[in-house]
Amino acid sequence: MQIYVVSREGKTLRLGLKNHSTTIIEPLIQELNQNEDVEYCRYIVNHPDLDDPYLEVRVRNGTPEEALKKASAAVGEYFSSISE
Repeated sequence: MQIYVVSREGKTLRLGLKNHSTTIIEPLIQELNQNEDVEYCRYIVNHPDLDDPYLEVRVRNGTPEEALKKASAAVGEYFSSISE
């Protein structure tokens, strides 16, 4: 999956997602929305054939990048703890 910055305006960050997998995106969104410093996180698909979907994160406190790093670490820890 390739992630790139679409826009950054104040406390809102939009990330474009190429070759994405909802297996990773859904738990990330869930983790972000559970963070008290995050106002909202949403996954947006404008046109599935013409546009890359994107992830939009808006924070109350801190920066969207900090919130994403925290959520990514939590999701990574969760997946690494799964065993057969």
